[in-house]
Amino acid sequence: MENIDKLTIEECSQHYNIATSFIFDLDDHGLIVLTREEQVTYLHYDQLPLLEKYMRLHFDLQINMEGLEAISHLLKRVQLLQATIRQLGGQIPG
Repeated sequence: MENIDKLTIEECSQHYNIATSFIFDLDDHGLIVLTREEQVTYLHYDQLPLLEKYMRLHFDLQINMEGLEAISHLLKRVQLLQATIRQLGGQIPG
């Protein structure tokens, strides 16, 4: 069966020229989600933007895994606050 919506970790590692351990570390820290099927680990295509973001932060800016976790948490909080502001936007007197 062909996997058209996901890459094996090895394929991903080769494509981006990164160690598989980096991808597994991101999964271990809850930053991306890997799936395992029949002894093979995959990364779904919808996770690629996150992988690329964390690669830039880690390799270009030298941010460690704990820093990536903190950044991820803060970005999620900002998105939640922005959504709340949009919901309240119609309720605030102008």
